[in-house]
Amino acid sequence: MITGERKDLDDLMEIIKEYKSLAVVGCDGCVGIYQIGGFKEAESLASLLKMGDKINNGVIQDTEAFTVIRQCDRELIEKELGGKLDRFEAILSTACGVGVQTMAEVFDDKPVYPALNTMFMGAQDREGAELYELCKGCGDCVLHLTGGICPMARCAKGLLNGPCGGAVDGKCEVGDYTNDCAWVLIYEKLKSMGRLDLYTTFRPPRDRRPSMNPRKLEGGAKY
Repeated sequence: MITGERKDLDDLMEIIKEYKSLAVVGCDGCVGIYQIGGFKEAESLASLLKMGDKINNGVIQDTEAFTVIRQCDRELIEKELGGKLDRFEAILSTACGVGVQTMAEVFDDKPVYPALNTMFMGAQDREGAELYELCKGCGDCVLHLTGGICPMARCAKGLLNGPCGGAVDGKCEVGDYTNDCAWVLIYEKLKSMGRLDLYTTFRPPRDRRPSMNPRKLEGGAKY
């Protein structure tokens, strides 16, 4: 899922300092599931901002938290928030960058600001644990060739044909040997599957065209 981390409170205070009324809108999708930007987090942030504003003798008089199942869905936003945000001067979104931009399109008469820094697509190995980057959305998936382990996202150098010479005891030199070498993981996985032939298969330079920005994708299944 898409992950993110909340901006520093001081930075958020600077962003919203000129508004008397502010809606803080959470997203119950990716960031909500990971308890980064859901309704509870939106409520907590609204309270913190109001408290911080009072301490700094600010101008906020009206702050309220809302939420949407998914902020990346225009129809859901219109259905769940239609008419509810009219009284607010500005909107602070705790969604990812996609949600912030979708909110800005729907509420085009108000400024919409991000409360999070969107980070990457990743997952947890257990509840409450760290989130790990697993996918870059490159548009040319090779997981069928690498045992389900992405070399683009999990190798710091994005290598496609095995490891560099910098790995030590299965750890990557980038990050001071704290991260697993993706290609060691790929090797071990393919070995356990009896498919080391895939490990030695040459992969040509990637076609970067599928990942050129901005990208579009037709909705619905192709078959």
